[in-house]
Amino acid sequence: MYAVVKTGGKQYKVAAGEKLKIEQIPADVGAEVVLDQVLMVGEGANVSIGHPVVAGAVVKATVIAHGRGEKVRIFKMRRRKHYQKHQGHRQGYTELRIESIGGSGEQHGA
Repeated sequence: MYAVVKTGGKQYKVAAGEKLKIEQIPADVGAEVVLDQVLMVGEGANVSIGHPVVAGAVVKATVIAHGRGEKVRIFKMRRRKHYQKHQGHRQGYTELRIESIGGSGEQHGA
């Protein structure tokens, strides 16, 4: 069974037992998180597609860790103008382990 969930402005395809890095959320390590914006749930040929979300479908996950991603270096330059600017950024993330995908909607289609 798999699901497509929306969190942090992005969409992720998840299955039970997988690990997933998402945009940082305010939750303690070891806490259970419920992702309720489930856009699609599928199991074999049975697929439930939400409009926009699948009614009653939830994905339960456990917070494993928080961290910061790789450094992204930003370098801006205007040639012949003696202008150079250096900047760096590290995006925070939350690592989740997907525990279960529950519930399903009324819609079925391929």
